[in-house]
Amino acid sequence: MKPRRAPPLPHIDPARCTGCGWCVAVCPPHVLSLLPQPDHTKTSVLHDVGGCTGCSLCETRCPFQAITMRAATPQPGPVVPGPGPSLGTTA
Repeated sequence: MKPRRAPPLPHIDPARCTGCGWCVAVCPPHVLSLLPQPDHTKTSVLHDVGGCTGCSLCETRCPFQAITMRAATPQPGPVVPGPGPSLGTTA
């Protein structure tokens, strides 16, 4: 059985995003939100990558074509240090 492919994820172009919130409003799993910027504007962000279903309603609804769906790229997992070499022993 082939592993299931990750759904495409929304890529938000901050130069085109006006912070209107239409994408946030249509997102069924509620994984998009508006992030306040230092200049008092807002920009849409994907705050829950794992919860995104890849439905692309956000891309369809955006009146400024600021969202494109792109293949998910694997993210490196957390680095967990191993036990390391034992001190005071010889091989």
